[in-house]
Amino acid sequence: MNRRQFLTMAGLGTGYSLIVHADGFSSAAPPSREQISNAFDRVAPPQAGVGHFAGEPHMMLVDLVCDVFVAGGGMSGVCAAVAAARNGATVVLAQDRSRLGGNASSEVKMHIVGANCHNGRPGWREGGLIEEFRLDDAANNPQRSWELWDLLLYDKVKSEPNITLLLDSVLFAAETKDGAIQQVMVRCDKTEHLYRIKAKVYLDCTGDCRLALESGAAFRWGREQRTEFNESIGLVAPDRQTLGSSILFTSSDCGRPVPFTPPKWARKVTKEQLQFRSVKAWEYGYWWIEWGGQLNTVRDNERIRFELLSIVLGVWDYIKNSGNHPTSATWGMDWIGMVPGKRESRRILGDHILTQADLEGKNGDFADAVAIGGWPMDDHPPSGFDMQNTHPCVQIRTAEVFNIPLRTLYSKTVSNLMMAGRNISATHVAFTSTRVMATCSVMGQAAGTAAAFCARHGLAPRQLAQDKARVGELQQALLRDDQTIKNVRNNDPQDLARAARVTVSAEYRTSKAANVINGLVRDMEREWKNRWGAPMTPDGAWLELAWDKPQTISRIQLTFDTGFHRQLTLTSQDSANKGIIRAPQPETVRDYEITAVVSDSDKPVSLAKVTGNYQRLNRHTFKPVKVKSIRLRITATNGAEVASVYEVRCYA
Repeated sequence: MNRRQFLTMAGLGTGYSLIVHADGFSSAAPPSREQISNAFDRVAPPQAGVGHFAGEPHMMLVDLVCDVFVAGGGMSGVCAAVAAARNGATVVLAQDRSRLGGNASSEVKMHIVGANCHNGRPGWREGGLIEEFRLDDAANNPQRSWELWDLLLYDKVKSEPNITLLLDSVLFAAETKDGAIQQVMVRCDKTEHLYRIKAKVYLDCTGDCRLALESGAAFRWGREQRTEFNESIGLVAPDRQTLGSSILFTSSDCGRPVPFTPPKWARKVTKEQLQFRSVKAWEYGYWWIEWGGQLNTVRDNERIRFELLSIVLGVWDYIKNSGNHPTSATWGMDWIGMVPGKRESRRILGDHILTQADLEGKNGDFADAVAIGGWPMDDHPPSGFDMQNTHPCVQIRTAEVFNIPLRTLYSKTVSNLMMAGRNISATHVAFTSTRVMATCSVMGQAAGTAAAFCARHGLAPRQLAQDKARVGELQQALLRDDQTIKNVRNNDPQDLARAARVTVSAEYRTSKAANVINGLVRDMEREWKNRWGAPMTPDGAWLELAWDKPQTISRIQLTFDTGFHRQLTLTSQDSANKGIIRAPQPETVRDYEITAVVSDSDKPVSLAKVTGNYQRLNRHTFKPVKVKSIRLRITATNGAEVASVYEVRCYA
């Protein structure tokens, strides 16, 4: 949309102008209830009757100005918004639903999976924001309530003072000039507001590339010919088909017979149609109830919804009434999705297109790596359930996790447009791996952090990617926030701990005291290469950092062990929940105290004392103090007999 069209559509009303200023970084205290309440004046200003659109007499125009605008509140959008906000940017997040989470929300109920699944090396569970969210959910939601997961994501966003959240709000227009987005339009018909939003960097996390579409960015749709990118598992001839969508259901044993009569429009499903589709348990419906990739998954969504519902009800009718599953007699369906869980539509073109060879490590590593992936290349037949004579998926596992470069997270044709989620710059083959939600989450954190970096330094994303020194700064910022980048370690020059001597109460097995400053924060299962561990005694366990000369510090960052070798997700599928601990992870340090020996005294001074911890990443900020040494004394874990710590960082 050009400027004249945009202004014609928007009318010439001045609107209510709001400039949102950054007022803190991640170390700032969370906002009070009163501050959150007052913030609603941003999105629903009290000046009634001011700034209406010429063509929308009953809608109020509100102007918002921010550093980073995020369209889409799925897992990639939430992580992008929170990451940008915690890195000092002011953010407007617009989500077209009443809840956050996308396919991971209670509207779809798809559990989050990613790099630690099916790659043969337990230990690659994603760190960073998605780990923080998972740990909160496991500790506070043992009953596996999806609505509480929705609430957790809402809390994470509302607790960031730099984020303005617009729910039930749809992006519908963008103005571009000289290859850059100038402003976007978002509407909320429920509250009768039209938002005109200006930002420095714009992030498309919509999945369907709606912001890219409105801004005129280049994108792809469909499956490439294998010769175009030399992809052995690509197609002989290209087409515009995609993966389909799914609708899930849940059911429970009611303890008494529960009859089921399907509606007349439900499909009739037979045993022969399920020859490649397993029906062994039915507490959680089936991802293989998939359909619609042979159509346009955006424009044909209503037809896709209907067909998926007809298949779901047909499968449930088969379970209940075919006679082949008599133990289902007392089971009743207690939830069915009404929002198709979409897998694929458009993909935005970036400066690099991720390919099969990239995932297989054949092209070497990326100098601008910012996140990891690791789910198998997982392709599905486009028409899904209708392809009943074939397996519902073909999975090809990569030998190891792979890095994802920054150049796949910004548009090649619109200079201030970035993206994260299933719409990144990738071929269809590579997309079949990167599309899963844990991978989308870490890409969101990477893109949000990079967007904040660009806004702060006045850079376009391409300028950032082309500056080796700046990319190094970005990578170190991501590592500091516990984002995993394969083969990149902490070499932050501001981290004073790297120059300290480390002594400990004991060393468990092959663990070494110096591991806490070696710059790496994960081990594979049963390894002790990058963490220190010590048996818990009645006096606990401790480690100490000391310097040859006193150091002034005001912030200490600790990274604990949270059992990365295990799965950790919210799921309604009992088999997927096996091995998941819906509580604080036992390896994690629970109670501890940090003390320091200050330069003018030998008497220890307490800097922080914590009880009840279950998080992996912990930061403690205090008034600057000049210290000779600091000591971390651990008095309890969440169940393990060994206390383990991956990293200690200290900053002035």
